[in-house]
Amino acid sequence: MILVDANLLIYAVNSDAPRHARVRAWLEKELSSETEVGLAWVVVLAFLRVITKPGILAHPLAPEAALRIVDGWFQQPYVVPVSPGPNHWPLLRQLVSVTGTAGNLTTDAHLAAMALERGCTLYSCDYDFRRYPNIMHADPLA
Repeated sequence: MILVDANLLIYAVNSDAPRHARVRAWLEKELSSETEVGLAWVVVLAFLRVITKPGILAHPLAPEAALRIVDGWFQQPYVVPVSPGPNHWPLLRQLVSVTGTAGNLTTDAHLAAMALERGCTLYSCDYDFRRYPNIMHADPLA
């Protein structure tokens, strides 16, 4: 399984993003493969919040359009919603104690803990994930 961060989903959908074409091609390839693609609920919520917010994007989507995109992802046969498992809190607590809670680090630690629980690679353009020990992180644009 791969776990996908919100920045990749946003770049894939936001045609104004400089990385749009490359990330969209990568995401489409992953969604059409037999690799299990995990979408954490916190990532889905971040995608919906950013992609629909005027002031963040030059051309935000209408909420219904954004919801249809998420529906389409979850209709793919190998896309699964990801929630914290039974070992989440001890892992999250350990990761937060290493990096602190500044900025987006708390949510990053949350995603990193889910990746550790499942033994999967976390795909993101955010290099903050390299702060966490034992995290398998990949940037599809690197």
